[in-house]
Amino acid sequence: MFTIEHEFDHTAITLIDEGEEPRAEDATILAFEDCVVIEQLDPLLGEPFRVTLSLAQVRDLAAALNLPEGVYPKR
Repeated sequence: MFTIEHEFDHTAITLIDEGEEPRAEDATILAFEDCVVIEQLDPLLGEPFRVTLSLAQVRDLAAALNLPEGVYPKR
């Protein structure tokens, strides 16, 4: 399950790990004009862990999800 919320300066997508025994904390993706931030609560620290990706990294990630193992240099 996931939710989508449009805010003034970003779109927030929350991925919810459902099932009989959820395996991971909810993950929130914040899509800004110039970057994407992924947040997930660290259950040990009780604080969110954040990773910021440039838009080029997001495009590479999207492409990588559909490719076999290997190294893919920029063209």
